[in-house]
Amino acid sequence: MNFVILMGSPRLTQNTAELCKPFMEEIKANGSEVRYITLADKKIAPCKGCYSCQNVNREYGCPQKDDMYLIVDEIIKADCIVLATPIYSWYCTAEMKAVLDRHYGLNKFYGSARGSLWEGKKVAILATHGYEREYAVQPFEMGIKRLCEHSGLNYAGLYSVRDEHDLPSFQTPEAIGGAKAFARSLLENYN
Repeated sequence: MNFVILMGSPRLTQNTAELCKPFMEEIKANGSEVRYITLADKKIAPCKGCYSCQNVNREYGCPQKDDMYLIVDEIIKADCIVLATPIYSWYCTAEMKAVLDRHYGLNKFYGSARGSLWEGKKVAILATHGYEREYAVQPFEMGIKRLCEHSGLNYAGLYSVRDEHDLPSFQTPEAIGGAKAFARSLLENYN
């Protein structure tokens, strides 16, 4: 099984990155491949809503030639897309939101082109947050569930850890064990 982790934190070595470490270790230990992409150091322009991508068959087709093409290539190769993000104002970061908004070219619903470049793939969330879990992550999780439903993707679940003491919150045996267990559950449920 091939995974791509889209790491949406603007802080490349802090909480969300720390939570990704044991998750990736477990994926690799079980013989699967992981591609880890940090979004903060990529050039990803916002979607222009031009719908040009909707008239390009069997390709992403966005007229904006930026790093989103690299990300789309990795999404297409992956079996499971992991959205790793801190929760800011009850949703993902601006970096992650730009990627999510640019998904249009993966679905061909609104123009002359038809089909999907990612239908059937799994989508999972790794999140870090300050408030209680449900209060903090529910809006983002609901948005991703709706994206999955609309795009024919399989929502595979969420694992999150609350930031109570900065980086040490993500280095506890519970946080590490939970991230590894979540990775194993994704691997076990892959068929």
